[in-house]
Amino acid sequence: MPKQSQSVQEALQDAHAHYAAANPKSHAQHISATEFMPGGNTRTVLFSDPFPITLVSAQGCHVESADGARYIDYLGEFTAGLFGHSHPDIKQAVLTALDTGWVRGGHIPQETELASAICRRFPSIERVRFANSGTEANLYAIQTARAVTGKSKVVVFEGGYHGGVFVFSGALSPLTAPFDFIVAPYNDWEGTLVLLDAEKNDIACVIIEAHQGSGGCIPAKRDFLKHIEDWTYEHDCIFILDEVMTSRLAGGGLQETHGLKPDMTTLGKYIGGGFSFGAFGGRADIMERYNPLRPGYLGHAGTFNNNVFTMFAGATAYGKVFTPEVAAELSANGNRLRERLNVIAAKASFPMQFTGLGSMMNVHMCPGQINSIRDLKHANSALRDLFYFDLLEQGIWPARRGMLNLSLPMGEEEFDRLVDAVAYFVEKRKSLQT
Repeated sequence: MPKQSQSVQEALQDAHAHYAAANPKSHAQHISATEFMPGGNTRTVLFSDPFPITLVSAQGCHVESADGARYIDYLGEFTAGLFGHSHPDIKQAVLTALDTGWVRGGHIPQETELASAICRRFPSIERVRFANSGTEANLYAIQTARAVTGKSKVVVFEGGYHGGVFVFSGALSPLTAPFDFIVAPYNDWEGTLVLLDAEKNDIACVIIEAHQGSGGCIPAKRDFLKHIEDWTYEHDCIFILDEVMTSRLAGGGLQETHGLKPDMTTLGKYIGGGFSFGAFGGRADIMERYNPLRPGYLGHAGTFNNNVFTMFAGATAYGKVFTPEVAAELSANGNRLRERLNVIAAKASFPMQFTGLGSMMNVHMCPGQINSIRDLKHANSALRDLFYFDLLEQGIWPARRGMLNLSLPMGEEEFDRLVDAVAYFVEKRKSLQT
């Protein structure tokens, strides 16, 4: 147990030392990687100070480290790991793809299967095209809106994340795509309306997550979303709903839950069954601009847009395994689990709460209602880091930023393990000086 009356920083230093001692092989692997990759890393979100743990195998909803530790995978590849790591139907689909040859350089039947499954699930998606990631999907959706409307400005929201070149959690990154962005306040219609009306003649599109993922699992209010939808219809502006993460929260995504009909929708993450996937689609008249038989059509290249692994795995995973009924059950499990965790969090000696919807949630070390990243200004990030290390110690694999995602192989045993781990953290750290 920790020393009495420790500060958070002192406890974090101790946690770092324990972590380093428990993971020498991961440390050695990291040192080796730094010779060839900056920081030993090719994906920033997975980096963890003092060094990241190396994973060597995965099965069901578990992952195993180079140091032999076995964890319940609550990171879930940031929602892409919906099916776990070894679903037999998806595995068989991939083996079939292997047996019939890959990198074919031609159309394959499975791309039609996957496209039809998506269009049937989303009434707003009358036509769809594939890409390799959610980032690509959002880039193409935005550029499509700009091309169709002839306007240039793009409305996004604080805390929004639409891919590696569309990050709006603070000051714009130098890597942010060079569009003319208007950053509006999330869940604040009056503040957003002022910005919209000021630039209404030059706004090509409004893009939003109905539940911010990277921003901390913060749901958008239904009336806020409806106001945005109505405004875009009235001002010849394209409404893009980013469902890259949120499509897993209901059979037809959060647009079904909220009764929305966006002009365009972007998808990604889990739909490819665990393989690289992105998609953008929407109204037939918009997507028809990509028809090569149309004069002046928009070209859309991408060597791996219809790669056999994603198409085979996706047609099975999304078309057959993740039915609307399965989606509803998974979200119900997530809502019940989050309620259990918040009961424990309410008893903590420090501010702590879990936000989210369905199978996506995030811990925040701050009090009060959380409606946007503005409400996280005084959150205790060091305490959240400590939570990460304590959960690892209890055999839980979370995101460093406090995100937790459910996967289909999980059951009551895994849910109880997370509840016990959170209770352990609250009890272990009750004497901290925060």
